[in-house]
Amino acid sequence: MMRLSQFSQSALRLSSQKRVIVATLLALVVGIVLLPASRVAAQQAGVPGGVPPVNPNAAPFAPLSAAEQQRLDAMLTAWETQSNGTKTLECQFQRWHYDLFAAPAGVHAEKSRGVIKYASPDRGLFKVDQKLTFDGMKEGKPQYSEKPGQFGEHWVCNGEELLEFDHSKKECKIQQLPPDMRGQKIFESPLPFVFNLDAKQIKERYWVRQVQAPKPGMMLIEAYPKRQEDRAQYKLVQIALSQDTFLPEALLMYAPNFNIKTAPKWDHYEFVDIKRNSISQGLLNRFMKTFIDEKPPTDWKVFRNAYHPPGPPQMAERPTAQPLSNQR
Repeated sequence: MMRLSQFSQSALRLSSQKRVIVATLLALVVGIVLLPASRVAAQQAGVPGGVPPVNPNAAPFAPLSAAEQQRLDAMLTAWETQSNGTKTLECQFQRWHYDLFAAPAGVHAEKSRGVIKYASPDRGLFKVDQKLTFDGMKEGKPQYSEKPGQFGEHWVCNGEELLEFDHSKKECKIQQLPPDMRGQKIFESPLPFVFNLDAKQIKERYWVRQVQAPKPGMMLIEAYPKRQEDRAQYKLVQIALSQDTFLPEALLMYAPNFNIKTAPKWDHYEFVDIKRNSISQGLLNRFMKTFIDEKPPTDWKVFRNAYHPPGPPQMAERPTAQPLSNQR
């Protein structure tokens, strides 16, 4: 059985690939991510809700019928109601990266496993513990191994600072959060799904539709990003949810230029051992101090600087690529 999640858009100036993984993953699990300074800037500029108006008819799929829109709105509202109230969350995850130019069809080019943690309102962790890469085929079976000096992402927000760990270089980049961004709900995922879902925000930032699920008891959601900054990271995210619990069961995230023939790259996530609000209220304050408390080793190089938000977001035009279903 597959379980899913996601978490935060790193303000640590991560590489494009790292940023999309950390952002989308951390967000899918927790449903919130470090508030992009772009939204802060937009709010300061007086844009209502921090999101410029968009053309509601610019979706990359045919307009929903009145009945379809009503069902989608009802589902998002129920999802939001169910997901609100997350105080703590932790889970294990596995990630398969597919690239048909790096491995045969049906064989993943990389496999990673790790942990995600979140504590309301502003503490989070995303860490890859193991990363295996494809070595080739042997007797018809794919072979994988860990490569020396190659490590996965490791990202932490402790409420006051954002930390990016580079295990290969033994370096840690630390960005200090300004006082007005501490101790509040500063997380806003590029895909704020699953927990603490904001249905209004989802529809402002993504073209969303519910499509036919592959099996009974599952809901399948597709989300196409409206903002240029998001579309530079991914083309489409597909999320499979349990119809009863709204917990994630699967996630597929496609590269910005995904095409099954010319750019066949995508990531597949599964999440297991999900623990939501597993700490009793009486122990919560004491637990918070150690739940997400990671620091760089004493022999690492540490680089510190203040957090500097980027400019306001730019809205994308209607995507020109055909839906994925038409590319297969």
